[in-house]
Amino acid sequence: MTNIAPESTTQTFQTLLQPTEPIQRLLETASLYLHIPFCHTRCHYCDFNTYAGILPLREPYVRALLTEIELAGKAVQLANGLPRRSRTIFFGGGTPSMLNVSQISRMLNACFNAFAVDKDAEITLEANPGTLSQEQLEGLRAAGINRLSMGAQSFDADLLKTLGRIHSPEEITQAVQYARAAGFTSINLDFMFGLPDQTMQQWRDTLERALDLHPDHFSLYSLIIEEGTPFHTWTAEGRITPGDEDLCADMYEYADERLQKAGYVNYEISNWSLPGHHSRHNLTYWQNLPYIGMGAGAYSSFGNSRFSNERDPLAYIKQLKTGHIPEVDREVIEPEQAMAETAFLALRTAIGLHLPTFEQRFAQPFTQFVGNRLRIVEEAGLLEQEDGWLRLSQRGRLLGNEVFLRLLPD
Repeated sequence: MTNIAPESTTQTFQTLLQPTEPIQRLLETASLYLHIPFCHTRCHYCDFNTYAGILPLREPYVRALLTEIELAGKAVQLANGLPRRSRTIFFGGGTPSMLNVSQISRMLNACFNAFAVDKDAEITLEANPGTLSQEQLEGLRAAGINRLSMGAQSFDADLLKTLGRIHSPEEITQAVQYARAAGFTSINLDFMFGLPDQTMQQWRDTLERALDLHPDHFSLYSLIIEEGTPFHTWTAEGRITPGDEDLCADMYEYADERLQKAGYVNYEISNWSLPGHHSRHNLTYWQNLPYIGMGAGAYSSFGNSRFSNERDPLAYIKQLKTGHIPEVDREVIEPEQAMAETAFLALRTAIGLHLPTFEQRFAQPFTQFVGNRLRIVEEAGLLEQEDGWLRLSQRGRLLGNEVFLRLLPD
């Protein structure tokens, strides 16, 4: 494997992302995800478990979630009866900012009662810029939310309409200003590229306007056309034409260069942050650590199992009224699959896979697990190795799936 990673870059990644606790201790924690499925409208590209037109269910849904939080806390408590430790809480959706401050606060209190939440836990709430007010953000900050993640998607008004977003470019700027005034010191902005008829100049303009706001974190995603969405139908009918692979690669490479020049570290394929502002919750997923998902359609990974909830919000509410966790599916993760998933998730991060930690976690060297399956991508220059870390090369970051597929069990 090529050994070319700059020492200063490696040290930066290690400072930002290397676990500060032994892996066995981290495996005893559980990050918390709370799914809020409400939206004003469904975006044209979205295939998430979200719903428009069910706003009257908000309070019954919150009460159901309060019950599930209590039940989940009991289900994963330690053998001595003490609550399980949690390092992060994430309100995702959907549009969690469509709930009022009181509802968010009640769910946070329930998490603190059912789990041993760290005093310095990262607590994130996803929000649509068009649903935020100064008063609401002040209330959320006072309730304990300390990180805000906003789905901005574009600063081009026409592209926002194409996506089906309800906010304007001006509302993105206003929402960030409101959040700063409310005391938020950790703000993420989501943007998408490869959109229908999006030009490179539009992408450059969006990034420049976003940089003017000085967010602490960027998440940049290439548009994926998902079945069952309006975009899928419109693409098949020829009504829209998403960006081709070459243009998307150019957009990604431009964004990476521009953001790193502005001081952001590309610590995961789709994520850039200022030092100290990486998403600790998302690192839970990329480091394949335990998490408990609560809410309609939420997924969990805990112990040696992955399991999911009832997707329909009304059915979810009804099941919680019976006092039972609404689990509908469970998969046992065999050791070989756990090793493969740990490897390819870690390789999504800039720091990559720490080979000594892998061996400590699974009592097996990575080279023994992988055999010669990676030889072809190693020879193609898609991987680098240095000081016990294995990571994708710059070229490998554009062709990561070629590596990931070779890690999966047959």
